[in-house]
Amino acid sequence: MQQFCILLLLLGFALPTPAESLRDGDLVFQDSQSSQSQAIQLATQSPYCHVGMVLHRNGEPWVIEAVQPVIETRLAEWTRRAPGGRYAVRRLERAGEVLTPGGAGKLRKEAHRYLGRDYDWAFGWSDERIYCSELIWKIYERALDIRLCEPARLGSFDLSHPAVRAKLQERYGNQVPLEEPVVAPSQLFASKLLVEVTPD
Repeated sequence: MQQFCILLLLLGFALPTPAESLRDGDLVFQDSQSSQSQAIQLATQSPYCHVGMVLHRNGEPWVIEAVQPVIETRLAEWTRRAPGGRYAVRRLERAGEVLTPGGAGKLRKEAHRYLGRDYDWAFGWSDERIYCSELIWKIYERALDIRLCEPARLGSFDLSHPAVRAKLQERYGNQVPLEEPVVAPSQLFASKLLVEVTPD
């Protein structure tokens, strides 16, 4: 079994973490086959295009995520959307001291403020509409004063691929807001404040 797991990791597959190993505040990442997801993956050079945050309800893990609109989804349902059910998990390195019941409660309270908010197809930085990685970044920053990464400029990503250019043209026409602050799933995944969570 150990050799099989090592082989999967070498091939680039994320091994699902058992649900019972997940904690409130864990970030879960997945990919998708949609054209938007492909553009995000190409622009950010990351296998992951979507991120949510785990919050338990009556002992069961749910994922708060910005789709249309911001909702809470049972983890079991959330993982079924990912190809092969594969997903990756990152956890705050200081989770033991920060994500106490009180800290987790602050995350939950802040997260619930966004429920029902429309998805932001234009990836703007206002709170009127919101996209997945922006949601997670703002929950952590506003609930716990933790900036998981520094926002980047939209123009700092690799926008050269035809699929990326086509999606930008579809969303913005000829007025691409290259200076707009953006937080991508790849930035959260690479955050130095987070550590990898692997199967027990």
